[in-house]
Amino acid sequence: MARADQIKALLQSHSEGDDQRFYSIAMQVAAHEAKRGHGKLAEDLSARIDKAKKRQRIGQTVPNPIPIGRPRGELADLLSVSYPKLRLADMILEDNLSRQIKKVIREQRHAADLLSHGLAPARKLLLVGPPGTGKTMSASVLAGVLGFPLCQIRLDGLLTKYMGETAAKLRQVFDAAVQTRGLYFFDELDAIGSQRGRLNDVGEIRRILNSFLMMIEQDQSHSLIIAATNHPGILDPALFRRFDDVLYYSLPDKPNIAVLLKARLSPSAAEISWQSLAGPAEGLSYAEIGRACDEALKHMFINKEPHITEVAVKKILIERKSMKDRLLQQG
Repeated sequence: MARADQIKALLQSHSEGDDQRFYSIAMQVAAHEAKRGHGKLAEDLSARIDKAKKRQRIGQTVPNPIPIGRPRGELADLLSVSYPKLRLADMILEDNLSRQIKKVIREQRHAADLLSHGLAPARKLLLVGPPGTGKTMSASVLAGVLGFPLCQIRLDGLLTKYMGETAAKLRQVFDAAVQTRGLYFFDELDAIGSQRGRLNDVGEIRRILNSFLMMIEQDQSHSLIIAATNHPGILDPALFRRFDDVLYYSLPDKPNIAVLLKARLSPSAAEISWQSLAGPAEGLSYAEIGRACDEALKHMFINKEPHITEVAVKKILIERKSMKDRLLQQG
């Protein structure tokens, strides 16, 4: 067996992240066992060390998430960094969307194995759908589950009126994705990805889009690059080809509405038919239904009512649906 000083050295080198010293000591242990006549054990240890070294060489191209902390310098104007704690259970998703997100998580967790077989995990995603359907929350969930910093690109810092400056700032973002593994989230992609050749297009917008297309195509980092849009129809078609997967979000159907209402209100509700409430809420987004639930809870607490009633929730949902319909008509 390994001597006490070898065991201590193994633990110390592991805690300090000194892989070379760790493997060196491990080989000493294997050699020591061989001298003692434990040939099979020594051979097994050597084989395991060689396998670990091989995985490390592959893993060097898939670094662990590195805390990015608070961005400094010009990056401070470009990235808003957070560390979400959300999990998949915190979201209500259609079955197909849930499968797609789980697939991304699974491939990221087995990135080294995939790369060793010449395959790449999906890491460039385009999220498409109406506002309030879970696109931003999906980015937070992926970051939370994978332990990545969520680096949201700030459009107010990215887009400038000076020729070439936005492209230079985009380069800084993609450089950061190489240096620090994380989830880089471009919300409202249509701000930089609208179709070339539109009537109100200007030369600088085309240059920004061309720069983004080139950078995302050439990106060889191991970060997740996620973009979201509420207006896929105005995106340049070339953008869709730059992403590994396109995830489509939609307004919740009646079964999902019932699940959401129950999840948010059941602890404070009494004798409510969630299926009956799904009808008045149909056409609202997840976010809008969530705000309606908050409104119902606030009404209960302020008025010191013992519980939420079906009548009260239905009234709030109808009012929100009516307000949304009026806004759509005005638009």
